[in-house]
This record gives sequence, C-alpha cells and structure tokens, in this order.
Amino acid sequence: MSESAAIEVDVLVTAGPWPDRPEAAGQVTRAIRAAHAGALEEYDLGIEAGEVAVMLTDDAGIRTLNRDWRSKDKATNVLSFPTPQVAREAGEPHLGDIAIAYETVAREAAAEEKSFDDHLTHLAVHGMLHLLGFDHETPDEAEEMEAMERRILSGLGIADPYAETEPVHQTR
Repeated sequence: MSESAAIEVDVLVTAGPWPDRPEAAGQVTRAIRAAHAGALEEYDLGIEAGEVAVMLTDDAGIRTLNRDWRSKDKATNVLSFPTPQVAREAGEPHLGDIAIAYETVAREAAAEEKSFDDHLTHLAVHGMLHLLGFDHETPDEAEEMEAMERRILSGLGIADPYAETEPVHQTR
C-alpha cells in the first residue's frame, strides 16, 4: 500500500510529554497518509487530496474537547472532528482535525501489551478513517472499519490491534 502524499498533515504538540517522542509527528503523518491511501484503494470517496490537523495533547486537553464537543466529561484516546460535508463540497481542502491524548495512549498500550508507537499509529489511522466518513456506530460499520484498519496497519508492519491475546497471568 502506498502512502498518499496528497494529504498534508500539520501536527501540533499542545500538552503532555510528546516532546520526549520527537518521532511521533512523523509516525502520525505516515499513518494518516496510509489510511487515506488504504481507503482510496477500496472506496471511491471523492477525496483525492486534502489537509489534516493533528493535536498531540494530554488527558486534560482531550477531556476538555470531549466534554465541550461530545458532552462526555472524560479523557479518551482519540477524537476526530470532520469538516462538514457542505464545506468539502464547496472546495474546502481541510478534511478535519484529530486530537490524541498521550497518557491514554500510554495507558492503553501498556494494558494491551502493545508498543506505544504501534498504538499511536493505530489511533491515527482510526482518527483519519473517521475524517473520511467511516464510523463504528453499528456492528456492520464497526466490522467494516476494523477490517480496513487491520489492512492498513498490516501494510505498515503492525499486528492486528483487535486480535485476542492470551492472558499474561493465569490463576488456578
């Protein structure tokens, strides 16, 4: 799967220990471009090019966004804010914004025994697919979106994030 250079990605660090991970912006950019290319391989989305803004933040920052925009007063791993369809139809090149929270990414990666980098890449792919119109509100939508994520991540050399793993500690 080739990455889509037609997608411009602007990554802004606003909070959290992201400066300790200088490679994060490049990883996120690569993931977003791969998600765009992967979606275009399967669907005629009418979105050949565009711009995406990514905010790398902390749990407090994403909690504020989640509360203000989704009425959910809690931190989450990734949020996507697609540009309205009417603006896209009018020629707006900005596809939307993605926010990713450092602490939640780190916590989930540790709990799922995944690398931080692989989980970050997965969340960037997930966020981009939302900007492209994919969702997981119904079981069929979730199955379609997860299958696409698996294919895109496989192309990036990342294992299936939804695979069942054996428990680390077994009790007798």
